[in-house]
Amino acid sequence: MSVKPQSASDLFAGPFALGTLSAGDGPAFPALVDRRERVLDLQTSLADPALTMRDLLDQWPAVLPRLRELTADEGLSRRPLAEFRVHAPVEPRQVFQSGANYRQHVIDLHVAHRAPGDERSDEERRAEAAEIMDRRAAEDLPYVFIGLPSSITGPYDDVTLPAWAAKPDWELELAAVIGRPAYQVSAEEALEYVAGYTIANDLTDRATVFRRDMPQIGTDWLRSKNAPGFTPLGPWIVPAESVGDTGDLRLVLKLNGEVMQDESTKDMIFDVARMVAYASQSARLLPGDLVLTGSPAGNGMHWGRLLRDGDVMDASITGLGAQRTHCVAEEA
Repeated sequence: MSVKPQSASDLFAGPFALGTLSAGDGPAFPALVDRRERVLDLQTSLADPALTMRDLLDQWPAVLPRLRELTADEGLSRRPLAEFRVHAPVEPRQVFQSGANYRQHVIDLHVAHRAPGDERSDEERRAEAAEIMDRRAAEDLPYVFIGLPSSITGPYDDVTLPAWAAKPDWELELAAVIGRPAYQVSAEEALEYVAGYTIANDLTDRATVFRRDMPQIGTDWLRSKNAPGFTPLGPWIVPAESVGDTGDLRLVLKLNGEVMQDESTKDMIFDVARMVAYASQSARLLPGDLVLTGSPAGNGMHWGRLLRDGDVMDASITGLGAQRTHCVAEEA
């Protein structure tokens, strides 16, 4: 079953956001949603019956002024958002994921994993970790790896917990949506290549992160992060011009109504610009691609409570809306 979406009225910043919608079981289409919860079908409004969200992002610098005009034109026919199903807002060609990018989260992990024979107090070890994080922010590089587009699902769709996933966990993240091809761009110019932002919940099976049969290889992100539906995305792409400074957005994830993650992006070690710039040094970022920027403290491993059948996750980020997903255990 899909969980009923929350109201859009005051959940996204700016005059409009973009989504991918469908009427019942009909074909999906890119849509403009305004703050009065009204929908414009962009295939009709832009006279392109085959238009997809990725097509729209391929034309982003040119199409953005037209979207502003459409939002302001009260003569256009609009329909209530409640009449439509909300899908993941875009089907990216590439997904760039990030780990260990929130200062407090990494410090907590450092303190929790005490080495044998380390008799120092938690305060001493926390101070050491803080110094390491400061040095890393100044001198080191982000940690970025590749995810699969096939893991993406809608913001209100069920999330299937695979029978083999022993420790499924949540990871709320701010995601940048690319709007221009970017290759080897600098941090100073990186945000010029971002069309907008959306919400991602980058689920992870903690039991399969590390290869026990080949410990020298390290992490296995293919298995631990890329099951079908392991990346609920959306509901909206909110234009970067409406979001403004991403340096202090609040991320909140609730599990069955209880707050688990509640942190600001100001706790990031590497900001959005540095993440996008770093990813572009090795790969060519394409319109519609996602750059996930890491998850703050408060994951299930921290609480000793992993996802299970029947759980409901509510996730929100300032100005980007909210998603709600229902967990369903796959039968063994």
